[in-house]
Amino acid sequence: MKGRIFFFILILTAFEVHAQKRIIPGAERMNVYLPLLKGKSVAVLANQTSLVKHTNLIDTLIKRGIKVVKIFSPEHGFRGNADAGEKVGNSTDSKTGVEIVSLYGSHNKPTAEDLKGVDVMMFDIQDVGVRYYTYISTMQEYIEAALENSIPLIILDRPNPNGFYVDGPVLDPKYKSFVGMNPVPTVYGMTIGEYAFMICGEKWLSEEANKKYDYYLTAKNSVDTPFHFLVIKCLNYDHNSKYMLPVKPSPNLPSMQSIYCYPTTCLFEGTTLSEGRGTKEPFRVFGDPSLPKKLYSFTPHPTEGAKKSKHYGEVCHGWYISGTPSEVLKKLNKQIQLKWILDAYKLFPDKEKFFISDRAFNRLAGNDELMQQIKDGVSESEIRKSWEPALSNFKNIRKKYLLYKDFY
Repeated sequence: MKGRIFFFILILTAFEVHAQKRIIPGAERMNVYLPLLKGKSVAVLANQTSLVKHTNLIDTLIKRGIKVVKIFSPEHGFRGNADAGEKVGNSTDSKTGVEIVSLYGSHNKPTAEDLKGVDVMMFDIQDVGVRYYTYISTMQEYIEAALENSIPLIILDRPNPNGFYVDGPVLDPKYKSFVGMNPVPTVYGMTIGEYAFMICGEKWLSEEANKKYDYYLTAKNSVDTPFHFLVIKCLNYDHNSKYMLPVKPSPNLPSMQSIYCYPTTCLFEGTTLSEGRGTKEPFRVFGDPSLPKKLYSFTPHPTEGAKKSKHYGEVCHGWYISGTPSEVLKKLNKQIQLKWILDAYKLFPDKEKFFISDRAFNRLAGNDELMQQIKDGVSESEIRKSWEPALSNFKNIRKKYLLYKDFY
């Protein structure tokens, strides 16, 4: 594909007639993208969420005669069972014999050596629509590598299970990290395909990648342009959809309730409180041994995907966000639930020990204001006011890159 390729950002829309309204992820639209892979050496960034119905995308492609030469994997590894933050090494897939290169080990971005002999790059990962969930950071590094090495990239879009609202503080660039690379709010309300267009269009990539992107946009009608970038859209999806994930996206998000609570309760990672790792419902339960015993009690223990965390073997007291997925959604009311963390701080006896460190909490919050506001007893309404006008400005930016009907 290198040499004489049309450059085009192709948004493939739904002209097919479907009898049912089941949401169809981009990966299932194989009639659209398989012809582009025939005779090519393909690299795929994938994990356990990369399903074509009930079969992993890698297995499906190989069965269809596609030459998959490299698998790239994000945090938690290709099989999705590594701990949060656990560095994962390179390996070989035992089922297919394809080399797996970890992008959560010695390096986060594919190198030129990693991509040697690759004609087409693909990305297919189920995201959860939260700034500090690292799959979008891995995607950004992957897009940069595609641009910098002039390799065509196909993104198979998937629904965002938290794609029906936007909320939270917008990241201050001085707190840029792998758990927050761009000036977006905690919940940004975009699919990975939409997010990919935004980071390219807003020039949030590396300097070299931004220059390449500008060049390809200018030269998109030239037959000499050596790159194309496709997003294969989902069918029957919009930003009012409540998509139920068929497989857990990572070890500690085992249920839709956990996924819905995660934008709020992940903030407890920056505190001494357990966020429920090592329980059956991580991110639905949170607490600490020193909180009042009259609260909900739980005892976390090491589990697969959560071998190490806080307060293992200790009885913690705190909260359990109970209910069906619909009931939990109602409690959340399409917002970050600041009340949960404000109440936890108020009840915590030794407030000097509530936050693990400034860095740990501020990287998640995306600023150094929220921690101070919590310490100062600022009300939830005043904290929300402080998120403006940055939040409204982001919402305007977001609109430019939407591929699906919005919830407004």
